[in-house]
Amino acid sequence: MSNQIEFRHYKYFLALAEDLHFRKAAESLFISQPGLSRQIKQMEEILGISLFERHNRKVKLTIAGLYLQKELTNNFKRLDEIINHAKLLHDGLNGNLNLGYVGSAMQDVIPELLLKFKQTHPNVLFSLKEMDNNKQIQALLNHEIDVGFVRMERVPRGLSIQSVFEDTFSLVLPKDHPINESNFTNLSQFKNDSFIFFDASYSESYFEKVMQIFDESGFAPLISHNTVNASSIYRLVENKFGVSIVPTSLKLGYDMGIKFIELNKIPQRTTLRAVWNNKNTNPILNDFRTMIDDKMMNK
Repeated sequence: MSNQIEFRHYKYFLALAEDLHFRKAAESLFISQPGLSRQIKQMEEILGISLFERHNRKVKLTIAGLYLQKELTNNFKRLDEIINHAKLLHDGLNGNLNLGYVGSAMQDVIPELLLKFKQTHPNVLFSLKEMDNNKQIQALLNHEIDVGFVRMERVPRGLSIQSVFEDTFSLVLPKDHPINESNFTNLSQFKNDSFIFFDASYSESYFEKVMQIFDESGFAPLISHNTVNASSIYRLVENKFGVSIVPTSLKLGYDMGIKFIELNKIPQRTTLRAVWNNKNTNPILNDFRTMIDDKMMNK
C-alpha cells in the first residue's frame, strides 16, 4: 500500500464530505462503496488524523475534516483558475477578469475603466455580471469574481477596497411634477410626498447616507416602496407612486417619463468602490488594480 497522498484521495474525500453518505458519494464517483471506504481509511491512516465520525450508516465530519474540506475546496478553485488561465494563454489571450457590479457602475465608470485597460491589455477577456452589493462580497470570498464595484464603506477581513468615483445624489420626479430645477429650494418641499428607495439590503451604508439627507432636512420620509432595481424605481415614479433619491450617475441610459434634480448643494455624496480578494492569484488583477490606483492619483 502506498504511503503517499494522491490526488484521488482528495477527490474521494470531498465527494464524501459533500454527501456525508458512502453509497451516494460512491455512486457519484462511479466506484464501489467498499472501494470508497478503503480509500478514505487509507487517507486517514496516511495523514494520521480522523476525518469522519461513523455512526452506523451516518457520517459526520470531524473538526479536522471540516477544516480540510474548506481549505481543499478553496485551493481547488484556485487550481481551476490557474488551469483556465493557462488555457487562455494557449489560445493567444493574456488572461481573463471576472467583474461584478451594481447597476450604476455600468453607466460610466466601468466602460471608462475597461476602455483604458484594453489600450494596454488588448488580449484580456472580460466577464461582466450585475449583482447587488452583498452578492458581490460573497462571490469575492468564494473566488467567483475577481473585482466587485459596490456602494459600501466596509468589507469583511481578507478583502481590500478602493474608492473609484464619488457621485452626487439626485431627486427623481414624474416629468409633470410642479417642482423643477427653477423652483426647487430644499428637500422639505417633499415632506408630504411618498418616497421610493433602494432597499436597505442593497447597502446598509448607502441607505444610512440617504437617511442623513432627511435628518438634515428636518423630516422623516414617508416610504411607500423599496426595491433593488433602478428601473423599478423609475417606473414607479413615472406612474406617480412617489418620488425618489438616487445616485446622479443613474440618470444615464433611461428614457422614461421622469426628470432629475441634482442635489449638488448638500454635503452627502455616494462613493463607488472597487473591491477584491487579497488571496486572489489572477495575474491580470494586479494590473487592473494598478490602473485604478493611477486613475485615483491623477484625478
